[in-house]
Amino acid sequence: MIPLVCLDVDGTLVGSEGQVSDAVWSAASAARDRGQHLALCTARGAFGSSWEMAQRLDPTGHHVFHAGGAVVSALDASATGSTIDHELVVDLIDLGVSRDWVTELYSATDYVVDSTAGLAADHADLMGTAHQPRPVRDFVDSNDIVRVQFVVQESEITAVIESVARTGLTATSATSPIMPGAAFVSVTAANVTKATGISAIAALLDLPMSAVMMVGDGHNDVPAMHAVGVPVAMANAEPEVHRLASHIVGHVDADGAAEALALSAELDPVD
Repeated sequence: MIPLVCLDVDGTLVGSEGQVSDAVWSAASAARDRGQHLALCTARGAFGSSWEMAQRLDPTGHHVFHAGGAVVSALDASATGSTIDHELVVDLIDLGVSRDWVTELYSATDYVVDSTAGLAADHADLMGTAHQPRPVRDFVDSNDIVRVQFVVQESEITAVIESVARTGLTATSATSPIMPGAAFVSVTAANVTKATGISAIAALLDLPMSAVMMVGDGHNDVPAMHAVGVPVAMANAEPEVHRLASHIVGHVDADGAAEALALSAELDPVD
């Protein structure tokens, strides 16, 4: 069996109903009983509904949040990560203001947004937290920022990624079945991705990356798909994810993640 299985959230664990199904939770419990380690691997932060998912998925394990920006222990919430330089964060805030993009700043376990736009409020609801606009510039002065995120329309993804590329930081995008038409472009420190987060967890478990399965569907899962031994794509995944996958499982709304967890019991690590 595959000793470490990493699972994306939106479009993988969570579908259009906005929650993880009983079938997936049952498959996760069976995996833990077999002795497998499970890790959430998401661009979301370590709070709200995603933190609850991580604690239920593997209450004694480590989980990747902020698209690799932080690895957090479910046991004690201790976190390690890569922060973004203060001046670059300020530059990103200015970029968001100039383009009228909803701009969110994240520490490992908290976030701030100053926008009152519908996208900002809907995203707070998606994350299972209150929408309480606060000054982003005050937040950056008092916190280590592991991720900046722009919440935009899907049609704006390319413009955001091209703009961020000029800073030398890493930008990856994701969508969610819960907010159709919206896109989430995460900005992390240079070369920080879900793959680096997974690598950190694998090292803690003394496992090679060839012994890791990643289950995902979106653009921000691509670096992890390249890095692990067993890349698994959801049926609803982006074409680039399908091209990289060694296996394709069912749609998120048809419990494809449960299928992936069952598959992980049948496969051996890649040599």
